[in-house]
Amino acid sequence: MTRRIITVILRFALRIFFRRVEVAGLERVPRRGATIFVLNHQNGLVDPAFLLCYAPRPVSFLAKSTLFKTPVLGFFVRALNAIPVYRKQDAGEDTSKNRETFTRAHSLLKGGGTIGVCPEGVSHNESSLRPLKSGTARIALGAASTGDALDLKIVPAGLYYTAKTMFRSSALLYFGEPVRVEPITLDADGEPPREAVQELSERIARALHEATLNAEHHEALTTVARAERIFSSDTAAAASGGQMLSREMKLKRRFVEGYAFHRANSPARLAALEARIRGYEEELAQAGVDIDHLSPANLSKYGGAGHLVTRGLLFMLLLPLAVFGAAVHYPAYRLGGFFATKFSRSYDDIVSTIKVISALLLFPLTWLVLVAMCFAFGGWQAALVSLVVAPLAGYIAMRFAEELDRFVAGTKAAAFFITERRFFRQLLIERQAIREEIIALGEEAERAGALRTTV
Repeated sequence: MTRRIITVILRFALRIFFRRVEVAGLERVPRRGATIFVLNHQNGLVDPAFLLCYAPRPVSFLAKSTLFKTPVLGFFVRALNAIPVYRKQDAGEDTSKNRETFTRAHSLLKGGGTIGVCPEGVSHNESSLRPLKSGTARIALGAASTGDALDLKIVPAGLYYTAKTMFRSSALLYFGEPVRVEPITLDADGEPPREAVQELSERIARALHEATLNAEHHEALTTVARAERIFSSDTAAAASGGQMLSREMKLKRRFVEGYAFHRANSPARLAALEARIRGYEEELAQAGVDIDHLSPANLSKYGGAGHLVTRGLLFMLLLPLAVFGAAVHYPAYRLGGFFATKFSRSYDDIVSTIKVISALLLFPLTWLVLVAMCFAFGGWQAALVSLVVAPLAGYIAMRFAEELDRFVAGTKAAAFFITERRFFRQLLIERQAIREEIIALGEEAERAGALRTTV
């Protein structure tokens, strides 16, 4: 029961922090039997929270032992049946206790349970996977090779964030193809041979690589992100709502690999594309138009008189409640940002973790203070009303700001089309030309064998 309550709270927190959350590949996850989930680790405690909330089965995570000693967090990791891992880099920890860790993990798997592991060992800000630790392979081989035959599978789970530290960004949890673990002969100490551990670790790394976005060059991410935005702005509306981020991740991975190929084989052509993208973005900036609203569909939507009237009336109706919600929650929001800046120490991989934890503590505290004040001045009826209205007003304030920003940007694009039709058409033509060049570069790299055929 405690686990279910914690999961519900975490899921609610993730859906508030992230504007859009998508889950893809659920059909690849075994619904029964021993399973190990391996997850890339770029966003602190937010990463395992996604797997805990959105995996179709209860997951017991391997967690660093220091979390069990941390106030509040220690309660949560125990309630979620996490298994402690004792690391060399944590001062004062006895790594010999990892034998107990392996024993507990084996017992859970033999009972048909599931384990979650971040095999990179630490959270980080790098764009590609770090070398994987061998612990996952050792646990899997040990469990599969002792006692009765165990149909053990390792499922790679890739997390992709559009902007992991930003409030109301988007996230995708993508389950890849499972890796089957075959039993082997253990040595005299009951340990799997080093060669078998290395071979399975390499298979896990390949599977996890397939499920995540990787870039060998940091500048590639910047270029392909800009290119993909241009590429997808025409077709985003046509993509099914539940698969947009999955499609975006695959496109970006394809662009990254194509970028690497052309950087080595045709750098001049790649440089020309980058210059063209920069010029296009400068023209958009001068016009004051957002690329996401540069389409005929958005023009007809935002330029219609009916839409202007109905949205205007709705904004006027919700404005008082939105202002109230913003005023009540603003101090907690700013304080959470302050804590994230102060305690992250420039490590982006834990910024979201601090923000989410701060929100889970500060927003309920804000509601309790408001309830107490209403009770003191208006009695229990006023307190009860405030307990319902305060969270609702906070949510309305958040959605109001997002919809108003979208409405203003769309209306500006429609006005620009009406007053500057020739320039608008030139922007559309240039975007299409850039899109075709991106496709051509990708196809050439694919024909040269630089891209995976599965994308």
